[in-house]
Amino acid sequence: MTGRRVVIAVAGNPNCGKTTIFNAITGAHHKVGNYPGVTVEKREGHRKHKGVDVKLVDLPGTYSLSAYSLDEMVARDFLLDERPDVVIDVMDSGNLERHLYLCMQFRELGVPVVGALNMADEAEAAGVSVDADRLSSILGMPLVRTVGPRGEGVDALLDAALTAADGGGLDPERRMDYGPELEARLEPLVKAIEADPGFAERFPPRWLAVKLIEKDADAMERLAGHSGEKDIRDMAAASVAWVEKHFGKDSEIVVSEQRYAYVHGAARESVRRVPRSRETVTENIDKVLMNRYLGLPIFGLVMWGLFELTFALGSYPVAWLESGFAWLGQAAGSILPDGRFASLVVDGIIGGVGGVLSFVPLIIILFFFLSILEDVGYMARAAFITDKFLHAFGLHGQSFLPLILGFGCSVPAIMATRTLKSPRDRIVTAMAIPFMSCGAKLPVYVLLAGAFFPQRPGGAVMAIYGVGVLLALGSAFLWRRTILRGESAPFVMELPPYRAPTLRGLLWHVGEKTLQYAQKAGTVILAASILIWALTAFPELPDDAARDAAWAASYSAAEPAAGPEAVAAAVESQRAKAGLEFSMAGRLGKAIEPLVRPLGLDWRSGVAVVTGFAAKEVVVSTLGVMYAASESGEGQSLTEALRADPNFTPLTALVLMLFILTIPPCFAALGALKAELGWKWLGFAVAYMLVVGWVLSFGLRMFGLAFGLWS
Repeated sequence: MTGRRVVIAVAGNPNCGKTTIFNAITGAHHKVGNYPGVTVEKREGHRKHKGVDVKLVDLPGTYSLSAYSLDEMVARDFLLDERPDVVIDVMDSGNLERHLYLCMQFRELGVPVVGALNMADEAEAAGVSVDADRLSSILGMPLVRTVGPRGEGVDALLDAALTAADGGGLDPERRMDYGPELEARLEPLVKAIEADPGFAERFPPRWLAVKLIEKDADAMERLAGHSGEKDIRDMAAASVAWVEKHFGKDSEIVVSEQRYAYVHGAARESVRRVPRSRETVTENIDKVLMNRYLGLPIFGLVMWGLFELTFALGSYPVAWLESGFAWLGQAAGSILPDGRFASLVVDGIIGGVGGVLSFVPLIIILFFFLSILEDVGYMARAAFITDKFLHAFGLHGQSFLPLILGFGCSVPAIMATRTLKSPRDRIVTAMAIPFMSCGAKLPVYVLLAGAFFPQRPGGAVMAIYGVGVLLALGSAFLWRRTILRGESAPFVMELPPYRAPTLRGLLWHVGEKTLQYAQKAGTVILAASILIWALTAFPELPDDAARDAAWAASYSAAEPAAGPEAVAAAVESQRAKAGLEFSMAGRLGKAIEPLVRPLGLDWRSGVAVVTGFAAKEVVVSTLGVMYAASESGEGQSLTEALRADPNFTPLTALVLMLFILTIPPCFAALGALKAELGWKWLGFAVAYMLVVGWVLSFGLRMFGLAFGLWS
């Protein structure tokens, strides 16, 4: 086997520990992309095992291969079209009967299957004992006990997979038995499909026959390549009619019931449950956290506490980094000779990128706590807690997961809507996600809240996050009762038991998100900062001795006691401000100022809003460059510079935060919306967000001025 390459698909239900097994096998040797033609995430990894080059593909988690959702279609198409050498089906040992349903569908695809009896330790602790040898004999496939977080059984699993790739450990005679009535209808269909050898080579005849009885639309389309297509269609239609008449129910339900009956029998023969004398820890905790009255308030308190703790712990390192970058800019300015290069380094690179990197500690802390909630199992329960609440606004219970992902990044959150089976649910959820404050908006909120609400920055940021959630829910409510009427699909999801998060898993999640943030700072934000600096630096303000003399005279008249050095500094400051307005950035800002002036924002904030379409963090770097270019104070941090601007009040900060929250997201998120929904819905979403953002921001300013708030 040395020198061979084996392709293994890692598959299973959601929450079965599939990705944990994948990570345990591949370590850090994997990459993430998309499947061709769709936005479903594709993870591939490599591992050398006993001289064999093993390529692993982590398929999307799915409960079935009926191809109702994009996840199911991608998993099924990969197995049919790519034909991996082996499928590792990861199953939860504590809920084996439910997971065997999918396993039987994998077996019918004609690909060798190896079962991973995962979470074996949790099952045993709950009194569940699985006789792996007995079950393996019944199913005719190898089964291996695994504990994903500890890597137990991983090597044995790979051994079994490589053996199965060579045809070992499998019993082809052991197959799913649908009972005499269905088998009598399947056998003629299988023979008819096998009559075209080329077609039968591409699509497993028994699998296709079962799918035809289930009236699977995708299977009907695949039948188009068969030489006897018409006869097989007629035969399938007659079989379906007979089955439905004989059983008195839909043929798809009959097939499902027979499949469940088979796996139920297999589980009864091989699984033993020790009666429990008391409730489990998970059940006792859920009595409180999933209480119909306490569940939602507890969830709100958890999220509020998360933000408060994030800012309480992160405020000090953020302040240190801000001071550090301010010192670095001052030091670089004193070392480099005066000129454009010094301005580029100090104002463009250090001022722009440094302003964004200052918030890395908050990103690390926030994602650390979110990862804990996810790994512990609380986020899955939050989806159930909010299901009924979300339905009141026209959203699906399963919408909760993409919406929560939106707090991290809108792109994967929008992609995650593919798991929703109803097209209406998918469209509503995807268009609501940009109102959830992504991690890229957090630096903007932190900057403005820290500058103008220093006593309670966490409360100010939590409030803007809450406004975003209300806007997402309110918009969904409006769309569902106007342009996207229709019933939501039912919500079904498996709740994992509570688990202690592993340090390795937490570091993996946090490291990945932090690295993405830092990479963006080193690429997109660096490029944007340099571009913004160029826009603020060129064209240069022409020399004008008469103008400078007039400025000097005006300042001397206002400050009679000022000496020559003070007058020269005042003239230089005036020249810098005039030069900024004369630059391309100034001209752009002046052009769009009529649109943002009613919101209380000046042309500099307008430029920052426009550049934020590249990435929302760029708003911070733009303000950093703009205020550095206007010489707001040598050695000042951006926070101090904003406070020193008499036109930038707490009300202005709130309006800008709300405007950044509500206007369309970055180009990457808009690209994800286009890929998921198409141009029509993208255009609608952009227009809707622009109108809502401007109207709400204007309303907030008028409200603040009318009542004298945040002045």
